[in-house]
Amino acid sequence: MPSLSDSVSVLKGVGEKRLTALNKLGINTINDLLTYYPRRYDDLSLKDLRTAVDGQKVTVKGTVISEPTVNFFGRRRSRLSFHLKINDEIYNVTFFNQPWLKKQLELEAQVIIFGTFDRNRNQIQGMKILNGDKSDTYDSIYPSNKEVKQNTIKQLVKLGFDEYEKQLTDVIPESIRSKYRLESFHDTIKNIHFPESPVAAQKAFRTAKFMEFFLFSMKVQILKASHRKQDPAAKIVYDPELIQEFTNHLKFKLTNSQQKVVDEILTDLKQPLEMNRLLQGDVGSGKTVVAAMAILAAISAHKQAAIMAPTEILAEQHANTFAKMFDGFNVNIALLTGATTGLARKAMLPRIADGEVNLIVGTHALFQEQVDYHDLALAVIDEQHRFGVNQRQALRLKGHSTNMLAMTATPIPRTLAITMYGDMDVSVIDELPKGRKPIKTTWITSAKTDSAIRFVKKQLDHGNQIYVVTPLIEESEAVDMKNALAIFERFKAIFEPQYTVGLLHGRMSDQEKDAAMQDFKNNQFQVLVATTVIEVGVDVANANTMLIFDADHFGLAQLHQLRGRVGRGDTQSYCILIADPKNEIGKKRMQAVSSSTDGFFLSQKDLELRGQGDITGNKQSGMPDFKVADPVGDLNILQVANQEAQSITVHKDWQKNPENVQLSQYLKYNETIKTD
Repeated sequence: MPSLSDSVSVLKGVGEKRLTALNKLGINTINDLLTYYPRRYDDLSLKDLRTAVDGQKVTVKGTVISEPTVNFFGRRRSRLSFHLKINDEIYNVTFFNQPWLKKQLELEAQVIIFGTFDRNRNQIQGMKILNGDKSDTYDSIYPSNKEVKQNTIKQLVKLGFDEYEKQLTDVIPESIRSKYRLESFHDTIKNIHFPESPVAAQKAFRTAKFMEFFLFSMKVQILKASHRKQDPAAKIVYDPELIQEFTNHLKFKLTNSQQKVVDEILTDLKQPLEMNRLLQGDVGSGKTVVAAMAILAAISAHKQAAIMAPTEILAEQHANTFAKMFDGFNVNIALLTGATTGLARKAMLPRIADGEVNLIVGTHALFQEQVDYHDLALAVIDEQHRFGVNQRQALRLKGHSTNMLAMTATPIPRTLAITMYGDMDVSVIDELPKGRKPIKTTWITSAKTDSAIRFVKKQLDHGNQIYVVTPLIEESEAVDMKNALAIFERFKAIFEPQYTVGLLHGRMSDQEKDAAMQDFKNNQFQVLVATTVIEVGVDVANANTMLIFDADHFGLAQLHQLRGRVGRGDTQSYCILIADPKNEIGKKRMQAVSSSTDGFFLSQKDLELRGQGDITGNKQSGMPDFKVADPVGDLNILQVANQEAQSITVHKDWQKNPENVQLSQYLKYNETIKTD
């Protein structure tokens, strides 16, 4: 029986050589072929040149009134010319590098031409000669290459549709199609490839976008359900009175947003299901205290918690912070990093294994083979995007039914949160604690660098410390080192011996980086010249100013992360962007980051300006490859499709609903996300 999964080689005219060429375009099966959508359409309906504008693509019908001539320029370049009479006007028509078209032209014969109209020269630069029956249709234009031409793709799509249209069955439930006025899968494919009007194509593409988002969301929800299987051992029976006592013990009141997120996490922990939650919070929003309350909940149930940080110095900062927060509570903290060696490590591991230590703070060392836990119930991952999936999973597997709380200060737009982290529950802290002074950000051109340096001098004279950031221009530490060194030498010449200038860059060892940051924190350096290695770092309350050179080399989200290194104390903080953008998009990015301190707004803006592949300056992995749907431009469709997928999978036996049979079979047959 014919199936959409059949190889395109079953079609007439597809031999081994053509099959290889089609495979390069991503066309392997009949389904691939029929969902290989046009990138645009040419309107082939006849146009009146009296109303056409200069440069417009037009289809015209006229009479050839001069003998067509071909002139050659070199081996492969040519120009075919003739005069065409349309109504009472005469136009010059030229075709470049298509000398064979001369055979289709006869003197006094009528012909239909599609091309670009040049009003100033009263000329048409021809693109193709049409058959008489095609002058009132819309021509699909496909992405192609040298090996597979436009006409070949068109012929194969037509052949594939004619032979397999009965296999184009609907997988979107009828109730959803009716609710949103979506077309059937058959009509969607037909009207995308062979539209009778722009409106027909538009409606078909709307359905195709919804279908892509909906099927992706269904797969994500199935994956999410597989992670959320009933597991009584995951349930944490915590002490709510102890949590309230801790809250009362704080020197500040939780924001409404923090309280909402705490409630979401504590509700998860009470369930007989493993928590898999992503906590988003802008720089300085108070994620640490939220994590502390989740940790205390686990410990109050006589279980263990661990928090993993990407660097030793950040792990040490967390250990110190939690030691102060949990002062007076029954929390025994151990710091386990690569630097924990010898007798200290030997003494610590048994205390972790027997449960004497109930909060373990560390780095990758937390999931080393020799480290055993007594009852690890909660794993907190700080700056989770710095760890690979396998590393996060390795820590999770150190417990029997470990709840996972991943935290990030990189604001993730709703688009990416749905597509990249759809299998996780997402909590967002979207307000800053009251009284925190926003960072004042200014964008200047490099011509005004001297004024920025004078401002830095004034801040130093007031006893403040300064970050100076240079970009990692290429994936080359040599470029990084040279750039940072040049700025370092320049600032030493300006400020020393009155103030000391330090250096931090990617070629330094982890120990050297940690030592440099510790020296800066201890005010042994007043100015720290650094690359983006400071993006995630320790809090230096005395650092109130950041100078970022070549700021247009960074993404908006990354700039926002960098400037979050200042503003950790009570003093007014500043960020000065030095950049000479080469285009309008670059200027808009600088204007956006200097006018807003809202990380979520900036990350969404970055996504719009730079595209979905890169929001932090590094290529994102795990982004689905949609054919027609755009998670940014079609966000509303994405959200609706995601909601509908959730409303289906919330029912335990949704597959047994007659309306969902085709959908269930499709997902089972085309399963790309494993659920076992």
